[in-house]
Amino acid sequence: MNNHPVVELTSEASWNIVEDKFTPYGKEILAKLVAFLQDEVYPSARLYHAQIPKDPAQRWKTVVPIIEELKVKARKLGLWNLFLSKAHYPQHGVPLSNLEYAVMAEIIGRGGHMASEAVNCAAPDTGNMEVLARYGSPEQQKEWLIPLLNGEIRSAFAMTERFVASSDARNIKTSIQQEGNEIVINGHKWWISGAGDPRTKLHLVMGKSDPGNPDGYKQQSVVIIPADTPGVRIVRPMEVFGYDDAPEGHCEVIYENVRVPLNNMVLGWGRGFEVGQSFRAVECRADTPGRIHHCMRSIGVASRALDLMIQRVTDPSRKTFGKFLYEHGTVIAEIAQSRAEIEAARLLVLSAALQIDKYKAKGAMKEIGIAKFVVPTMACNVVDRAMQAFGAEGLSQDQELASMYAQLRTLRLADVHIQQVGQRELKRAPELHKRAVEFSKKEAAIMQKAGVKAHL
Repeated sequence: MNNHPVVELTSEASWNIVEDKFTPYGKEILAKLVAFLQDEVYPSARLYHAQIPKDPAQRWKTVVPIIEELKVKARKLGLWNLFLSKAHYPQHGVPLSNLEYAVMAEIIGRGGHMASEAVNCAAPDTGNMEVLARYGSPEQQKEWLIPLLNGEIRSAFAMTERFVASSDARNIKTSIQQEGNEIVINGHKWWISGAGDPRTKLHLVMGKSDPGNPDGYKQQSVVIIPADTPGVRIVRPMEVFGYDDAPEGHCEVIYENVRVPLNNMVLGWGRGFEVGQSFRAVECRADTPGRIHHCMRSIGVASRALDLMIQRVTDPSRKTFGKFLYEHGTVIAEIAQSRAEIEAARLLVLSAALQIDKYKAKGAMKEIGIAKFVVPTMACNVVDRAMQAFGAEGLSQDQELASMYAQLRTLRLADVHIQQVGQRELKRAPELHKRAVEFSKKEAAIMQKAGVKAHL
């Protein structure tokens, strides 16, 4: 039996596969993280939600006290900015591989968004930190990146637009134009995560600065807008199945004649698509730890849901007709199905993480793409089975399952990888046809030599 504490929260078999690929530092940080999550973070979840006021007037002005307390403790333990790889950001990163961080992301995922924020690994700040670390000027890094790395402020990334099919960034309509020594921004965004948080001090906003450029990928720019700039208006928080995710939220935001200095441009005019893709590195770039951490966190959510389901169906106080819930119907089979799906998905993502560490982007695109559409669907299915075991309570605010499902379901909306994987598979067709022809020739030669005529 393996004695590393992580086996309490993940598969011992999976850990045995990857343990020898962890550095001593990685094992030490993982052990500290397990203890911190189990002793401090997981037990604080109820308090966290209780400290968010129900009053709409206060709900969006609140800095949740327990989060700030946990952040101080995490930083003292060295459990900080774990997503940021030193290999890519030597000045700011930590010495963890993709594989090491993937395992950590799973157990962070068991604690939901609160756990990610406690160790300063929460979106959208992770993506914004990577953007500023990679593309920010020294002045931008000093003003915005360092406070983000220190957990002193939060941020938002504004790309998605209302009334526009903005999953294709070439369609966005927000205007970014130079007037004298200022940049003027006008646009209507929504689903802007983090925009509601009182700690949010900057928005990274993507818009069109050169709409007439024949290259559709050079029409966009990204600009830094301080959150308190005149003309920035938070219209409303959007709700996901009724959840507003306060105090961060996912907000509708209007930028009306917003003016910022020219040096607030990120990377350069017409390079917004490049910056935008980098922001999505938290889920999309294959050469950083962030590339698969959403997948691993989702596996952590699914594992937590299965634990809750098992506790429910073995609770003596929940017996019906003289039987435990697991003795009814297909409950045992559903538990087995959930376990099998979690184990398979975890191995898939760990394989992708290892491929990234060994071969970077090109060597891991297939595994990453498969993981990105397999894991969210798997996790939704696991949570759905758990909700069924809880009955009506599983759909209510009295359990965390409904919130889990809402968060996981949003990941499936962002999924374009299934098409990419399919297209990549189709590129194998010429080689497969060539092999089939060669095989047929070999088969015919063997049959002729044996003097046997095929029956088919």
